Amino acid sequence: MKQDLSLSIKQKMIMTPRMQQAVKILQMSSQELHETIEQEYNENPTLEFAEPAPDISADTPEKLNAEDIKKLAEFLEGGSTAHHTAASGEGYDFKRLPAPCKDLADNLYEQAGMTFSSEQEHRIADYIIGCIDEKGYLTISAEEIAALTKTELQSVKNILSIIQTFEPAGIGARDLSECLRLQACSLGLYNGLVAVIIDKYLHNLAKNQLKLIAEKENCPIIDVQNAADTIKQFDPKPGAAYGNEEIEHIIPDVTVRKIDDKYIIFVNEYTVPSLRISDLYRNTHSMDKQTKKYVEQRVNSAIWLINSIEQRRQTLYNVASQIVFHQKTFFDKGSSYLRPLSMKTIAEILNIHESTVSRAIANKYMETPHGIIGIRKFFTANVVSKPTGEEIIAIQIKQLIKDFINNEDITKPLSDQKICDLLKKQGIDISRRTVMKYREQLGYQSSPSRKQYK
Repeated sequence: MKQDLSLSIKQKMIMTPRMQQAVKILQMSSQELHETIEQEYNENPTLEFAEPAPDISADTPEKLNAEDIKKLAEFLEGGSTAHHTAASGEGYDFKRLPAPCKDLADNLYEQAGMTFSSEQEHRIADYIIGCIDEKGYLTISAEEIAALTKTELQSVKNILSIIQTFEPAGIGARDLSECLRLQACSLGLYNGLVAVIIDKYLHNLAKNQLKLIAEKENCPIIDVQNAADTIKQFDPKPGAAYGNEEIEHIIPDVTVRKIDDKYIIFVNEYTVPSLRISDLYRNTHSMDKQTKKYVEQRVNSAIWLINSIEQRRQTLYNVASQIVFHQKTFFDKGSSYLRPLSMKTIAEILNIHESTVSRAIANKYMETPHGIIGIRKFFTANVVSKPTGEEIIAIQIKQLIKDFINNEDITKPLSDQKICDLLKKQGIDISRRTVMKYREQLGYQSSPSRKQYK
């Protein structure tokens, strides 16, 4: 066996840390970029905001001399967090983003605070609230709470019954039946067939077996239908509206408005302040070598961040412009008129890589005349060809299915096969299985479950 040693030259792209940072910034949402800027601002003393700073008190120095800068450099090199002085242009409020709303537990604790008076009652109530999950259900029994809090069972039951009158209605229930019962009681509707169905026939109601319920209760099916309609208005997860985490506020990254018959694109910069290099660090002649090196590193880092943010803004604007151009019918008429569009098409027009388009629209939203939607939704998959050569996308097919179901005879709902046949009459040839998938994605039940008796 003969071994040879040879040299070869290969081209290989290596991403430097700064290139990686630029890529990360490109795919950040406005809120993520806001947090990144805040962190860099706190760590980099050479950064300041381009907007006017607030009034400065008379005893605050307007400039830092070379010795001050040297001490600041030594302080920051030690790993502590930098705190900008007012002279550095501290004119941007990082609290501009909306504050999160109270979660379910906070809401219940607040109501308990206004309801119970004794320390013992508060202790038990707080324990009960702590055992209520994000859906609004109590996860352990009253007996377990009594044992764990070393309290009489009846006291726990009494306090639980009071908590179950709190808002939202249905809170603190131990199962679905009790949750619906609490909501019916709060509205004065826990009587007649409503009470009977909640207590005895929820599993039949879930299967829309209204005839069976009518036969067992020996009553007209229309009465069962009316009771079922009432129960369906209740919320099976009363705590879900609050959530257990901070509410995410969608802040659109791009806004498209129609002005004088033209669509104008704005890249929103509400949470993205304009940055610049502080004048305090432009003159490094009077600094010693170590301080000068430190300041230069910080200045270079700041410049790279500013350029990356501008590149992100320009790329996002260019991509949004092409989306508006290719999807003009959507902006004119609505979601039913979305056209097939690929990221590759836009990438070729802008002379950038397809992955750059993907990163530019990642986690971003656009405010349109038809509401706020994820930008990625403009790049639709599941394209179906019609016999005429025209292409139709999944979102349009779903809209047709939605229209069919919303306009159907509720006493004779359309089966998946019937919807499939209706689509074929419009030149859209998809399978019954695909119709079923789209129907479920739209949140509609099967035809037997949608049937109503009037």
